[in-house]
Amino acid sequence: MTKEEIQKQITQAVETVRRANPLVGSITNTVTINLVANAQLAVGGSAAMVYLPDEGEFLVKAAGAAYINVGTLLPIYEETLPHVAKVLHETGKPWVLDPVAVGIGTLRTQLLQQFKAYKPAVIRGNASEIIALAGLWGLDGGTARSKVRGVDSTDPVTAAKTAAVALAKWTGGAVAVSGKTDLITDGAVLAFSYGGSHFMPKITGAGCSLGGVVAVYATAAPPFIAALTATAVFNLAGKRAEKRAQGPGSFQTLLLDELYKATAVEIANNPFEIEEV
Repeated sequence: MTKEEIQKQITQAVETVRRANPLVGSITNTVTINLVANAQLAVGGSAAMVYLPDEGEFLVKAAGAAYINVGTLLPIYEETLPHVAKVLHETGKPWVLDPVAVGIGTLRTQLLQQFKAYKPAVIRGNASEIIALAGLWGLDGGTARSKVRGVDSTDPVTAAKTAAVALAKWTGGAVAVSGKTDLITDGAVLAFSYGGSHFMPKITGAGCSLGGVVAVYATAAPPFIAALTATAVFNLAGKRAEKRAQGPGSFQTLLLDELYKATAVEIANNPFEIEEV
């Protein structure tokens, strides 16, 4: 695809979502659940947050896509997450995986290992998480020892390039690596998206809410376009919100405002570069 073709698909994805108001079910980090839901609403989606197995299955069947974030695990998730991921895979519904803090704890490791067979449409994480997940799944570019520091990355985005490509090839979908410059790949093409704000690491949930918005766009576009569209709108909104923010608190509020205000054409025109793998 040319850059112009990608921009056209981004525009279509944004317009479709705002017209259709698609339902997206999320099982997400309890620390950031409010921001995830509000970001999904701001871009035009309909948000529903659950944690029980039967409710997760119901949402999978009712929604256009789903978002699974393993940030804060509860014992019930040992049953919920594999069940929901299995139903998503069997029904062919796109879903987004956010492997938060991969490498911390036995349950988290077991769940993320099980997800390999269910092939998420999009995997979104920071560089250290993407490298660690590729290692857990035995793919190129991964490492057996996680370098994740809590929920933070200790690796630059460029270090995750090989792992991101390997993960995308395995799933047949896309991978989005968040950082100062974001990397998005489908295993054949690399996109580098620019913008954002220095305030994003200062609020909790910037990455989680991005993952939730990827799921919204996954209802209207292929995985690569969905991931790039979500990244573009966050980079655009973050850049604009920073100009008026007095600190992290006002930034978070302004970020939601700018996600809501950004037009399809503005999102498509947010700076990005593409290259072949």
